[in-house]
Amino acid sequence: MSLSKIKTILLAASISCMAASMILLPEKSFEASVRGLNMWWEIVFPSLFPFFVLSELLIGFGVVKFVGILLEPFMRPLFRVPGVGGFAWAMGMASGFPAGAKITARLRQEGQLTRGEAERLVSFTNCSSPLFIFGAVSVGFFHNPKLGIMLAAAHYFSNFCVGLIMRGYGKKETKPKQYKRASTRPIFAQALSALHHTRLKNKKPIGKLVGDAVITSINTLLMIGGFIILFSVLNKLLFHLHITLFLAKIAKVLLLFFQLPTDLSIPLIAGLFEITIGNQMASQAVDAGLMYQVVMASFILGFSGFSVQAQVASILAQTDIRFLPFFIARIMQGFISGLFTFLLWIPFEQRFLIHSSAIPAFLQFQVNWWEKALAWLSHIGPISTILLLIVGIGFYLHKMRTAN
Repeated sequence: MSLSKIKTILLAASISCMAASMILLPEKSFEASVRGLNMWWEIVFPSLFPFFVLSELLIGFGVVKFVGILLEPFMRPLFRVPGVGGFAWAMGMASGFPAGAKITARLRQEGQLTRGEAERLVSFTNCSSPLFIFGAVSVGFFHNPKLGIMLAAAHYFSNFCVGLIMRGYGKKETKPKQYKRASTRPIFAQALSALHHTRLKNKKPIGKLVGDAVITSINTLLMIGGFIILFSVLNKLLFHLHITLFLAKIAKVLLLFFQLPTDLSIPLIAGLFEITIGNQMASQAVDAGLMYQVVMASFILGFSGFSVQAQVASILAQTDIRFLPFFIARIMQGFISGLFTFLLWIPFEQRFLIHSSAIPAFLQFQVNWWEKALAWLSHIGPISTILLLIVGIGFYLHKMRTAN
């Protein structure tokens, strides 16, 4: 039997098993669906929508091209990507998964990146947002706002390291001609010229540009919501079918190899599928010890979970960007982040957890801000999501009428 046929049988059997499980466990499936839906319309949609629309408009108006030329001397030597990668990197860190992949795919479609550059860029521009790290994980799960700075430092430092490592990917790729600037004009003048030419090249009226940005962003967020709900249900079903416990027994061998407590086996398996559930379970494994709990949380944040990776894969499928480099980068980031947390835990514990019971002023401001932002989104998120969906439907109907 060929490998292709075996793959077909395995995929068909897996989907059939999942469908049967949902029929046998309707209440658990419904609970998981509601949990995923709440996460999407309370947090994900209202927090990502402005960034998605803004990035589309910035690309359309040529601002990204302007920023790209200014950042070229920084991004090219460090990461072997053009300056526009700095925009994707910054937006990815600010807004969280999967904004980096969305912007990278858009830049690839615009022709501002080669395939190799896009694959290098997407490997380190997908980050967990500060809102999730400080608000959800450190405050919501661990109930310890001081841990936010440790988790954030490990996460973003490991992300930077992955970018440096991945610069060696695709060394045989030749440097594209469009990035060779022979002009002797100052770089700022070149950036302004590129911004102007990009705006003139885009023939769309401002109203149509805004409408297309809203429609594209909503379509992407609907896809993201579907994956969040799907993997929330999948994680629940795997637990109640005792598959998670079976995989946890295998994970115990890996944890023993790295001399980590076996109590973290179930959080590890849960985190491989879904980042939020994994971090929540890691915070509840109190017998493992706080240091190991945080190490596991750092690994899960770096790996991102199959749910986020599936979202990225769906976005990249619209281009010729391959998913494998991104997947390898997530494995690397998970291990680097966990190792960084382990190595710096003792000085962090002595500085923030033992000798001082108070939160430093700079950290207190940041934690309060993210905690309030998370609480505000949970209250206003559903209403804003519904209103934005109505606006999107209005733009879509207007587009259909003008097309006819």
